[in-house]
Amino acid sequence: MNKLQVKLDNIYQFASSDEIQSLKGKIEECQRQIDEKTGKGNDFLGWVSLPTEINDIHIESIVKVASELKLKSEIVVVIGIGGSYLGAKAVIEALGNSFSMLDSEETKVLFAGNSICEDYHAELLNFLDKHTYSIVVISKSGTTTEPAIAFRLLKQHLEGKVGKTEAASRIVAITDQSKGALRKLAEAEGYRTFVIPDDVGGRYSVLTPVGLLPIAIAGFNIRQLVEGARQAMADTSAKKPFDENPACQYAAARNVLYNKGKKVEIMVNYTPKLHFVAEWWKQLYGESEGKENKGIFPAGVDFTTDLHSMGQYIQQGERFIFETVLSVEKPSHKLTIPNDPDNLDQLNFLTGKRLSEVNHKAQLGTIVAHNDGGVPCIQITIPELNAYWIGYLLYFFERACAISGYILEVNPFDQPGVEAYKKNMFALLGKPGFEEENKILRNRLGM
Repeated sequence: MNKLQVKLDNIYQFASSDEIQSLKGKIEECQRQIDEKTGKGNDFLGWVSLPTEINDIHIESIVKVASELKLKSEIVVVIGIGGSYLGAKAVIEALGNSFSMLDSEETKVLFAGNSICEDYHAELLNFLDKHTYSIVVISKSGTTTEPAIAFRLLKQHLEGKVGKTEAASRIVAITDQSKGALRKLAEAEGYRTFVIPDDVGGRYSVLTPVGLLPIAIAGFNIRQLVEGARQAMADTSAKKPFDENPACQYAAARNVLYNKGKKVEIMVNYTPKLHFVAEWWKQLYGESEGKENKGIFPAGVDFTTDLHSMGQYIQQGERFIFETVLSVEKPSHKLTIPNDPDNLDQLNFLTGKRLSEVNHKAQLGTIVAHNDGGVPCIQITIPELNAYWIGYLLYFFERACAISGYILEVNPFDQPGVEAYKKNMFALLGKPGFEEENKILRNRLGM
């Protein structure tokens, strides 16, 4: 196999092939709206053609800045939240060595501004006291609370450590082209900048400098990442027939299951490096579909680890779930199980077998067990864990997500519900203009 595969065999006892085919006409219309940019939220469809618009000049400028930051720094701290960090984090974790933080001399990428946790940021600043570092701050507006607070802290710390002029040479802002607080600050301070396109939303931004710069800093080949996404764009476009289009097949299957009462989709991986791919996927689908009292709730588990915690519920709990198993056909390493003369653990029948074989059999056995327990299972497989196939996978998920959102007849590119908690937080913190809301909330909370 040298392609991404979507396998639906293990959903057919719950949803027939005919039911999948019944969505063909609707999905073809969704595909037309995506490619022609005529559907809901069409002013945020810039990501659709992004892989073919990224040229060598764009890539070279990103690689150049990444190289310059690496020369200056042992650490690069990437400040952002949601789509401004999850895509980069997913790719870096997927492609990296699990223990590179312990022994590699390469520049490390750390993340900040994705929470308001005091302990995390205090410990980060204490760690940075001992290391040279630079900052990549990502925000279209520059006023999103979590990254804005983190940037205040880190900017002050870096300026105190190396001086204002040198700090400016170590700060890169990825922001709006012409407006916003971060753009204004970057121009005043002389920071190098990259642009977040106006027509690309945060959760679809991994193939912009938002994702590409941190990934390049971490030492991975962003050209190959883009090439994979470019191929996925061709393979999932409206020109590709429904039956040969993996994004259409995935979108159809999950929506048929949703209409049968399967309201929770659990992303399963058997490779720990894919944990943050699931975290990125959760934001992509949750924020895109979860509106107007509609949408599949996205969850994630790491198997076989979570079979020893969540496995019981998945096997025998409420039957409103289905699984999407993400697997890698060819492992990057080879490791066989040794013989033990005493055989106290009674595992000598595995002697000489590769761990990947045992892992694969665990996957197959779990799919059958969960099917028997009433859980449908979609299988998505990529050939290898490399930059090309991760780029392909991410674009595939983006395309399928847009199709799914249009099937549900929601706007997959806005997130109006995210503002509710912010308004309450600002009111409770005493932000000017929120005095009346402050009184109402304090009364509700018994403060």
